[in-house]
Amino acid sequence: MKNSDLSVLINQKERNIIGLMSGTSADGIDAVLTKISGYGREIRVEQLDFLFVPFESRVRERILQIGEGTVGGSAEICKMSNLLGMLYGEACLSLCKKAGMKPSEIDLAGNHGQTVWHMPLQEEYLGYSITGTLQIGEDARIAEALGCPVIGDFRVRDMAAGGLGAPLVPYTEYLLYRREDQTVALQNIGGIGNITVLPAGCGPEQVTAFDTGPGNMVMDALTAKLTGGKQSYDQGGRLAAAGRVNEVLLKYLLEDPYLKRKPPKTTGREYYGEKYVTELTAFAAEKGISLSDCLATATRFTAETIRAGLKGFAPKQPDLLIIGGGGSKNYTLMKHLRECLPECQVITNEDVGYDSDSKEAVAFAVLANEALGGMANNVPSVTGASHPVVMGKISR
Repeated sequence: MKNSDLSVLINQKERNIIGLMSGTSADGIDAVLTKISGYGREIRVEQLDFLFVPFESRVRERILQIGEGTVGGSAEICKMSNLLGMLYGEACLSLCKKAGMKPSEIDLAGNHGQTVWHMPLQEEYLGYSITGTLQIGEDARIAEALGCPVIGDFRVRDMAAGGLGAPLVPYTEYLLYRREDQTVALQNIGGIGNITVLPAGCGPEQVTAFDTGPGNMVMDALTAKLTGGKQSYDQGGRLAAAGRVNEVLLKYLLEDPYLKRKPPKTTGREYYGEKYVTELTAFAAEKGISLSDCLATATRFTAETIRAGLKGFAPKQPDLLIIGGGGSKNYTLMKHLRECLPECQVITNEDVGYDSDSKEAVAFAVLANEALGGMANNVPSVTGASHPVVMGKISR
């Protein structure tokens, strides 16, 4: 095992770090190769290469089923966790090959894992009141494939300190995107939408961030229904553009109590999953609203949730809103966002020299780097944790 003495790795001038992310949409694995130097506000990050590896349809379908919380027991979760670990390891090796780098040249990997359950609010269990989260994808499998340490399972440490365990990306956004002269907001649109607001010249304690609601998740489910399963997402927003936004359905969606809940707050498939979509489509059917118009309306709804989040909870309205994640490539959604926020410049990560596809994977490379250096890498003002903590467990 390379760099078994972590003190050597910690003190290296530069580290080649792979970041791994598979999100709530469960479409596949984002693997990014970065070169990182320094820690904290002195950190410097360079993206060297990126690879997306889609999950086979049967794997994706089972991940989504397990993520609903109604199927799969301990035996299946064990199998899926180790399968995902193997797939993450294979993705790392494919990334190395693409980048022309030997696996032995990789110093560290940071793995978000696949969230299959997230329980940020207190629930009663066996007479106790608990919160919890479960990300699977065995880190030891990745360590074995690469021959270097792997840091993963980040969220649980924040939750142990009283936090929601999410969102975690704001720490890295603070390091990489803050500006002295502009208030910058960063909206990631993956399965779930999450926003970070960085007031001009802010310190970490002034960062605001929370999940805005569904990102692509509801749109993806409606796209699958509309196309009879032939499409898993609305490429470019073309299908939504062919429908019409229905004001009755939009009003119904905007009555969602999650939108009015004050931060810290986080959500996921347990809220906006199959049950939510079933209720949405049942309401639409009663009103005679077509699936095409449902998708058009859900696309507008995602934009409206972002407006609602900013208007209701941002300490200061942003001068600049940077969109990342798969939703940044949905041109219908981007059009709605610009209509919803006319006073704000709405751009994508690419417009400021970053990569929308790799942004969250880069975040977990950075979080791993910070954990390696013993740096607190949560933002208590965002997650609600009682104090800063070092998130991440090491497999070596």
